[in-house]
Amino acid sequence: MKRIVFLLSLLVSASLHAAESKPNIIFILADDLGYGDLGCYGQQRIKTPNLDRMAEEGMRFTSVYSGATVCAPSRSVLMTGKHTGNTRVRGNAGQNEPARQALRDEDVTVAEVLKDSGYYTGLIGKWGLGDVGGAESGLPRKQGFDEFYGYLNQRHAHNYYPTFLWRNETREKLRNTVPDETPEGAGKSDNKLDYTHDLFAEEALKFIKTHGENQKQPFFLYLALTTPHANNEAKQEGMEVPDFGDYAKEDWPDAQKGFAAMVSRLDRDVGRVLDRLKELGIDKNTLVIFSSDNGPHKEGGHIPAYFNSAGEFRGIKRDHTDGGIRVPTIAWWPGKVPGGKVSDAVWYFADALPTFGALASGKIPDGLDGLDVTPTLMGEAQPELAERFLYWEFHERGFVQASRWKNWKAIRPEPNAALTLYDLSKDVKEEVNVASENPEVVEAFESYLKTARTETADWPITAPKRGNKKN
Repeated sequence: MKRIVFLLSLLVSASLHAAESKPNIIFILADDLGYGDLGCYGQQRIKTPNLDRMAEEGMRFTSVYSGATVCAPSRSVLMTGKHTGNTRVRGNAGQNEPARQALRDEDVTVAEVLKDSGYYTGLIGKWGLGDVGGAESGLPRKQGFDEFYGYLNQRHAHNYYPTFLWRNETREKLRNTVPDETPEGAGKSDNKLDYTHDLFAEEALKFIKTHGENQKQPFFLYLALTTPHANNEAKQEGMEVPDFGDYAKEDWPDAQKGFAAMVSRLDRDVGRVLDRLKELGIDKNTLVIFSSDNGPHKEGGHIPAYFNSAGEFRGIKRDHTDGGIRVPTIAWWPGKVPGGKVSDAVWYFADALPTFGALASGKIPDGLDGLDVTPTLMGEAQPELAERFLYWEFHERGFVQASRWKNWKAIRPEPNAALTLYDLSKDVKEEVNVASENPEVVEAFESYLKTARTETADWPITAPKRGNKKN
């Protein structure tokens, strides 16, 4: 009997040690938050004390890039470790072609890598890479997540007061009513009772407590919040928020009050997540990364220039100048990530899978575009990050390509067009095309772009389009 008790104690001890040796990982993703929307990135009017504190206690990055300039492909890059020339979902396909915007069985996600390494995996918020019906191959629980709560598709995610959310593959009814609701759940509520951002925050705190208290297994939480995206179906009243909070008395247009209130609400709940980790005593074994899926939007009545949302950069969501793809990013891990440090290391969403997989001692799939940036997170130099080429492509307006190498940035605005070239060390706004003065640099980009992407029937190279889809 004593031997059995002893062996059981060894098993419990081993499981606890495994949980401690592999860090919990939380990735918090804001939606359409600009580089300049946080106080620690220079914002003067919107209050973000908790994210500013996170930056003071952790590391703030100044040269991190999203996976794409719009939602779905950016998230596909984050999940698969492959840039938009190789990842499955390379654009916002729209409601009529759901299969083009769905991950498939053969895709390997960061959630699958971590799950196979012993993690409990959860997704709360906006998914956008699979749906019921014609896109079920991409449903979260078919892509490595043990549990899911939130929106499956983007149009549903526009609506902050929908009539339902998804819990795994089951609709969970909310108290809101939406007179003009579309089949997927988009529309504008007429009673506004259950605010989904608040529901996601509470669900995240519950998840952390459930899996962090008396912990026997490490967890991965992908908290994909929808703030401060607009409800595009509400048109100029799309900055939906329960109240304007600290900004109610400001002499600002209502849309700008709403945007600021959404950012501050987001900030509040990031603070609550960090506080919950400290309360449970697992903060020193938890890596938290905060970022945004792309640059700031000009939707729902919001004017990005009003708060200088893109910071010092030019462009917004759907642009390939840095205002559309360089995003605020903060890493926090007490005792591991150096506190109060600012890093200009160049990395992007494709690096998440190899980095998290390495931290979890997981099996990293072959053929990734990303690199393990753990040394950078720990404050060590990784010069190889700046030496590689980063790549983006965009299909919503035809076909656009962009790439960064060292301090150079190249953009091809349409197929067969000449590359524009910018020197980011002198021109962060990307206003002066220096291609003619640097033919050898242009040739290096041209050589890289010839092999940067794989062909796919779902995302062919097409002629330029005019117009603007909103997702």
